Amino acid sequence: MKIIGTKLNFEREPFKAPFGFKGKYLYSLWQIVVELESKNGNTGLGVGVQSVLWSDSNVFSQFSPEGGNAVMFLLTEYALKHCADVEWETPVELLDYLYPKVIEYGKKLTSDSMRDTFALNALVPVDLAAWQLYAAEKDITNFDDMIGELYQPALSTKHEQLACIPLVNYSLSDEDILDLVKNGYFFFKIKVGNDPDKDGSVEKMLDWDKKRIKQIHELLKDIEIPWTSDGYIPYYLDANGRYPNKHVLKDFLDYADSIGALERIIIFEEPFPEEYKENISDLPVRIAADESAHTVKDVLERIELGYKAVALKPIAKTLSMSLQIAKVCKANHIPCFCADLTVPPVMVEWNKCVAARLDPLPGMKIGVLETNGHQNYKNWDLITQYHPYPDSVWGTQKAGLFSLNHDFYEKSGGIFKKVSHYEKLL
Repeated sequence: MKIIGTKLNFEREPFKAPFGFKGKYLYSLWQIVVELESKNGNTGLGVGVQSVLWSDSNVFSQFSPEGGNAVMFLLTEYALKHCADVEWETPVELLDYLYPKVIEYGKKLTSDSMRDTFALNALVPVDLAAWQLYAAEKDITNFDDMIGELYQPALSTKHEQLACIPLVNYSLSDEDILDLVKNGYFFFKIKVGNDPDKDGSVEKMLDWDKKRIKQIHELLKDIEIPWTSDGYIPYYLDANGRYPNKHVLKDFLDYADSIGALERIIIFEEPFPEEYKENISDLPVRIAADESAHTVKDVLERIELGYKAVALKPIAKTLSMSLQIAKVCKANHIPCFCADLTVPPVMVEWNKCVAARLDPLPGMKIGVLETNGHQNYKNWDLITQYHPYPDSVWGTQKAGLFSLNHDFYEKSGGIFKKVSHYEKLL
């Protein structure tokens, strides 16, 4: 396959309120739109969301918020300039060609300090456009046929329901959390690792996190649900690499155990910095890799270190890389789940197509999918209308669940449809 033309643009989507994690805050996210055109006249359109803070907090600190976004945008543009340099059979081959080039270019722009995830974040709209183009070239209209026999064994489940995971950020109040429960949500992603006084103090972070888990556990501990093995609400904690070592995390986990919250922690995602390479298999919770799981090689290294789950992010680290990681995790009996990047509805469907086919997490009776755009985007109701099937049963959650019927699998969540709003941006 040969690409002969590309297009690129972006728009900002503001948040309702400051969005806190990694001890810092975001106020909006850039939405990137890419189009690829083949020599046969087919096109593929891909949407991406840039999260500089999530993908590389050092780059976020190195530049202004708009400057960091501009750097990532330049990486996407650089990738597009090289798309025409190579013929490829599958989008995975195209990503394999572009990825090292984008990393090299990005490190020139960021004084060699850029993490690999930053490059993957920049490549998401290119990769999704490549998959849509690939499907058009091959006359494919089904997700299973698109990913092919190589990756189907890792994505062989067909869930009828997915738990919709909302985000409990630093500032979410008791009332807000209980409102989520009243609206049917029962699986919570809780941001920890706060920097309350913005001075980098580990002691203050640990104290804040202990108070936060106690506060939330007091709210949720007695609520019973039918979707878990123990019948109670599970907690999914995410520290985004803020814990410096295993000793500090053990202090937090001991405290959680003392208040009865430890057994509720179904996943603790990315507690340590990427460079921390101690074996953690002795920790009493399932530790998941996220930002550190760039490639298959990284995932295998994390498995050796005792990590027991991996967050897949087709909407943050490319579908092509996520498929390869899912394959190696399946072979090593490591459960996967799909986490969000605060993406718009059309991107939720790409994540949903993967989440719908993953084995359930241990302790869960159904699949799970994190999505928090509805909590954070100021114009969520408007961008929901960009979805090709905005009124579908499966397009929105109800009572904390996505219901995935035959129509969802037949239409593959609408991922093969062009979206007029984003086409107009180009």
